[in-house]
Amino acid sequence: MKILMHCVYFPPEVGGLESHVFYLCRALVEMGHRVEVVTSRSTPGTPKHEVMDGVEVWRTWFPAKNTAGWLTHAVGSVPRTVARARDADVLHAQAFQSVPPLQAARSATGAPLVTTYHTSHFLKLARRPLWRAVLGRLVAAGDHNLAASGEIAEVAESLAPGHRCEALTNGVETDLFRPVEPTLSPAPAGRRRLVVPRRLYAKNGVEYFVRAMPLLARVVDVEAVLVGDGPERGKLERLAAELGVADRLHFLGSRPHQEIPGLLCSAELAVFPSLMEATSVAALECMACELPVAASDVGGLPEIVDGTVGGLFQPADPEDLARTVAGLLARDDLSELGRAARRRVVETWSNRRLAERHVEIYEALTGARQPA
Repeated sequence: MKILMHCVYFPPEVGGLESHVFYLCRALVEMGHRVEVVTSRSTPGTPKHEVMDGVEVWRTWFPAKNTAGWLTHAVGSVPRTVARARDADVLHAQAFQSVPPLQAARSATGAPLVTTYHTSHFLKLARRPLWRAVLGRLVAAGDHNLAASGEIAEVAESLAPGHRCEALTNGVETDLFRPVEPTLSPAPAGRRRLVVPRRLYAKNGVEYFVRAMPLLARVVDVEAVLVGDGPERGKLERLAAELGVADRLHFLGSRPHQEIPGLLCSAELAVFPSLMEATSVAALECMACELPVAASDVGGLPEIVDGTVGGLFQPADPEDLARTVAGLLARDDLSELGRAARRRVVETWSNRRLAERHVEIYEALTGARQPA
């Protein structure tokens, strides 16, 4: 069948949503389906049209990375979306911004519309009265609604009573994210290394990790590599210097997706100090690399992290973060937690399993369209 996806961001943009959509599309192509994506030219210099691992990608104008920019892009992408939907069997909106263009395509073609709701931004907007009404109409528009976490699914159903939203955790490309040779030089003798694969935005809580480092360094010789960039980088670097831990924190900036497994495997433990979170693709990628995970007890993170693969701490609490991380580093079975983490991802959250569930949904919807 032909599946038309719409997603505001797509590789070479780096992020959990972008990774999820790309690898889902690639898996669907490998299963014999034709997949096209309408997205934005959010990265300067990207081509308007290209084929990436069998996925046909169409990029349209994108003014800015903010709410106004998303809405403008959604409206501007309607002509291209409708044109590419003419022979589509299924339309799939990846996030709420993508629903209106595909509603227009559905009106023109009659193809069923699947929606997936990702990210903590959806949760934040759902708290605002005006946006609650808007998001409720978008949820009600879907022929089948998906959410990246149980929390998002519950919120979506509260916005549109009577409309079900299936919680379906994002998947991981376990052939790429697996134990590999470390790409960073080993830490100094006796020093433990953490990795924090987080974009440097306030919602990701990296400030609280930095504040935890002096507390952690009192009980264990530790350093951390931070993989990701964002507007908080300067503030975090200054905070690290003020707290006397600048020499223990290494800001690597944004790195291409293919480099991430080697960076993850250069550490013993991953830390996710998020203040808000859907189901974190990055945390699942760490787990797939046999890395235990310490994470905030918030959003979808407790749906994937527990004491058998790592540990949870209270969000925005440097003392609890330091206590949890120190406890994990003191365990003599830390590597076994990592192996258990990979087993869990392979058995439950591999990208192949995710793609198979999507095909089941698509086939059920298209079968319902067949004449009796």
